[in-house]
Amino acid sequence: MKKQGIKSLCDNRTDSGYDILNVQPSDVITAAEYDLKQAAVAVSMSGLEQLQNSGEDAILDLLEQRIENAETTLKNNIALDCYSDGTADGGRQIGGLQLLISTSPTSGTVGGISRATWGFWRNQKFSASADGGAAATNANIQSYMNRLYMSCVRGSDAPDLVVADNNFFRLYWESLQAIQRITSADKGMAGFQSLQYMGADVIFDGGFGGGAPLNQMFFLNTKYLFYRPHRDRDMAPIGDERMNTNQDAFVQLMGFAGNLTMNNAFLQGVLFA
Repeated sequence: MKKQGIKSLCDNRTDSGYDILNVQPSDVITAAEYDLKQAAVAVSMSGLEQLQNSGEDAILDLLEQRIENAETTLKNNIALDCYSDGTADGGRQIGGLQLLISTSPTSGTVGGISRATWGFWRNQKFSASADGGAAATNANIQSYMNRLYMSCVRGSDAPDLVVADNNFFRLYWESLQAIQRITSADKGMAGFQSLQYMGADVIFDGGFGGGAPLNQMFFLNTKYLFYRPHRDRDMAPIGDERMNTNQDAFVQLMGFAGNLTMNNAFLQGVLFA
């Protein structure tokens, strides 16, 4: 179980001269509780494979290659799970962005806190069709982003990272290309090497095998979002090699335990179709 402290504003009252000051303690810190989620991948090798890949005749270190592949597989799967709603595999999946920053923020439970009951625990959302009145295009995407962004700002707190799927990233990209100017006298370049919005990096996390949900753009305040792997199982071996009792083979498990946590939902937002 991972506990994530939640901070709220203190009770502030004005006073003048000899007024009695309010010295009652403010209950500004509570906690959301997130379950540890686990994942594992097995690396196996037979006795014959060990013999064929040992000594001077070994072409490559097969075991090392398989361990590297297992680590890559585990990392890729965890990266995809960071976008999940936490319901896959019977709820054993990481509670990703679709859970923490939901398109239906008035329902469900996050970190043991009901969003239906507690308004402070609801993220911001903007639907292009329902709230904007029309499907997102390169002509209106910036207007929709502006409206969501303004609802996610409190004083100096504002989204510092925007993550989008293929479609919404492309729409924002095209909206910028429409006003692009060539400043170099001897070289013209179409497109941009990096994108930003209101000082926040805009990240394209789609492409081949990308995990960003279709037609969604997350406005993240990373000050209040945390990737929290367990220190003893952060893509690490689980125990020693296990030898099968009835086979000439062994298996080594690589594992992860942790979760994605949040301690402020109100300053997070999602733009969707």
